[in-house]
Amino acid sequence: MGDRLSCVDCQVYPALSIRDHHRDFGLLLEPLGFIKVLEWIFSIFAFATCGGFQGETTLLVSCKGVVNETVTAGFAYPFRLNTVVFSAPDPKRCGGTWTDVYLVGNFSSSAQFFVSLAVLVFLYCIAALVVYVGYKHVYQQNSKFPLTDLAITVITAFLWLVSTFAWAKALADIKMSTGASIIPGIESCKAPGTTCRFASVTSMGTLNVSVVFGLLNMVLWGGNVWFVYKDTNLHNQSNRLSSPGIYPTQEYRNKMIL
Repeated sequence: MGDRLSCVDCQVYPALSIRDHHRDFGLLLEPLGFIKVLEWIFSIFAFATCGGFQGETTLLVSCKGVVNETVTAGFAYPFRLNTVVFSAPDPKRCGGTWTDVYLVGNFSSSAQFFVSLAVLVFLYCIAALVVYVGYKHVYQQNSKFPLTDLAITVITAFLWLVSTFAWAKALADIKMSTGASIIPGIESCKAPGTTCRFASVTSMGTLNVSVVFGLLNMVLWGGNVWFVYKDTNLHNQSNRLSSPGIYPTQEYRNKMIL
């Protein structure tokens, strides 16, 4: 793990070396460092609440020789529901009338986009915190570092926006595809003498929480753009241009007119 993190540090900030290292944990109490810690923590919650989910949908089936038999379909991240099949009500499969019943929908692209972004953000935050704490003086002296940090922050804020809304839409569809509305679409339940009733589905509260953390990450990264921007030469140039000292005084302008 240490080697991988070191590799990430080298790729993002290649000019840093051991001799430049000066630890200063006080930066973590400043907005730039404190927000980065929050981004790191919230990224963990984002991928943990989404990527760690497991659930199942349960139906009660009555058919030939079977009364209120429980059939289940288990599903989990990355939510390829079209590969999930319900268990059969009995070994005889309701006298041969029960065929394999699959859930509907493949929501893996949205889920994997969301989780992958959270994992990459987690790794980048570690690399950035190493630089902030150990190499802040190098970060401030080399204009490329703050500009790179700013570009990554802006892009990440946008990606959180896109991935969170895509995942929220996918989650709404997952709830539809695993809820009571699936009954009318099951052909085996339409066979003579067969009835199906929806029993339950695992609560998706943790998935709702993952959407909330996605939104929080989007707000954090969007707000952090300003604090990162303040460390760039773009902000310093704008301050110099707006400084009253660079404009000619009234006395100087009068002399020029004369």
